[in-house]
Amino acid sequence: MLESYIKERLKTKDILLMTHIVIGYPSFETSHEIVKQMVEAGVDLMELQIPFSEPMADGPVILKANQKAIEKGSTVKKCFEFAQRVSKEFSIPFLFMSYANILYKYGMEQFSDKMAQINLKGAIVPDLPPEEGKNYIRAMKKNELSPIYIFSPETSDERLAYLSSFASGFVYCLARKGVTGKETAFSIEISDYFSRCRKATNLPLAVGFGVKEKADVDYLKGKADIAVIGSQTIRIVEEKGVAATGDFIRSIL
Repeated sequence: MLESYIKERLKTKDILLMTHIVIGYPSFETSHEIVKQMVEAGVDLMELQIPFSEPMADGPVILKANQKAIEKGSTVKKCFEFAQRVSKEFSIPFLFMSYANILYKYGMEQFSDKMAQINLKGAIVPDLPPEEGKNYIRAMKKNELSPIYIFSPETSDERLAYLSSFASGFVYCLARKGVTGKETAFSIEISDYFSRCRKATNLPLAVGFGVKEKADVDYLKGKADIAVIGSQTIRIVEEKGVAATGDFIRSIL
């Protein structure tokens, strides 16, 4: 199970690293090379985003990557094929990240069944709260997959505890409200928020939204279990090319 994998890895590491790619951006073969470089550089787990036309939690960098991937022909079927390929080839856990419309259209149970068949470990669906996701939660539980729920600095203690009751694997803590890819000030205020998150769940804590350099990852050590880097890796690919991906990951570990 995902939670036990994370806790086992934490016995020998101060913090784990989870990265994010948009499947099919800039192309499927390039996506595969990015995954390969990240895994070889030491990434512990990875989000594979199924492109969606209106990714509401994502900022301009990931939004553009979603749009470009769709324009170039990235479909849900092709994303499943890609996920099956990398989950066979690499030993780290992979999770899907996408939006509820895609799961509804595919069929919640069918989507979960297919994930289990290709050895994915969980899913992050930002716009599917537990109140609207009973079928999703049931399907994930049936297949022993982890539905990853999201905490934010604006979430009340009561809501944190409620979300935690449905979560599995780990909890994704947003370092700030808003969308991905913007600046985040890692400060005492954020440290207090992380303490609230820790009290709300026994699951490992992943922190993302604004993590982009070694100093951010170092700050999170002792406060979180997983640092999540998304937009910055896409920027690196766009600015320096795919070959720079592995070196970037090594520079922040």
